[in-house]
Amino acid sequence: MALTLGPLNELFEIASRTHTGLVREANEDHCATFFAQDCAGLIVADGVSGFNGGETASRMAVEVTLEAFLGAEKALPLAKRLYRAVQRANIAVHNLALVVPELRGMATTLTAVLLAPGELCTAHIGDCRLYLMRAGCLLQLTKDHTVAAQRMRLGILSKIRAREHPARSTLTRSLGRELVARVDQFSTPIAPRDLLMVCSDGIHGLLDDAEILELCSARSAEVVCDALLGAAHERGSPDNVTAAVAKVSARAPALSRSPGGGLLGGLNRRFRTR
Repeated sequence: MALTLGPLNELFEIASRTHTGLVREANEDHCATFFAQDCAGLIVADGVSGFNGGETASRMAVEVTLEAFLGAEKALPLAKRLYRAVQRANIAVHNLALVVPELRGMATTLTAVLLAPGELCTAHIGDCRLYLMRAGCLLQLTKDHTVAAQRMRLGILSKIRAREHPARSTLTRSLGRELVARVDQFSTPIAPRDLLMVCSDGIHGLLDDAEILELCSARSAEVVCDALLGAAHERGSPDNVTAAVAKVSARAPALSRSPGGGLLGGLNRRFRTR
């Protein structure tokens, strides 16, 4: 699904791809890219396997988020519009699961990213990931809401052990399970030539950071998407695979330098969890 409106397509190049993979019969991933009057956007959702309606949950989450965001009052800040849109999607998934017995217990992850000149804002729940590639370095901006990732943050598991842990895909949060979702929100500056990539665990569960960095170095957003899905297919793609990519133009506003600098100088995430 893609909408193209307004002049921001000169600042951001966006693309997305999703595929069932080589093992599963249905695709429980869903994604969208869009241009609005004041931002560009990427959305990726991954329906929770093991529950009825994972495919329905992910599709509804993306469609309702997109519809609610584009229909929101433009005077509101981008981050507030996005948060409200994601919560409306959460209510839609939650309520449908209550009234349709076959969909009882359905849920989904969701990561939505808005890009405006000089800054991005994100709403995130689950284990899809947002990565930033800048100046040859790769950084995971979101944190996984899984049992294994939680134990890794507590120092109980190493990063290597967390990748192989039996609970690496066991979610601690998802969209649709509760009437009000606990959604991570943050914003951070973006710079010319940055690349942002959102993917489902069908990609980051198979490819390590070094492989993702190499694949994200391709010239265009579409080629990056194709390369990521192709690499997952070479590993057998036991899960659905989805990637959404945005490349920031060299003509975009320059990043203001932060006092501390650092590996990805100027990066300053402002987190809120609700």
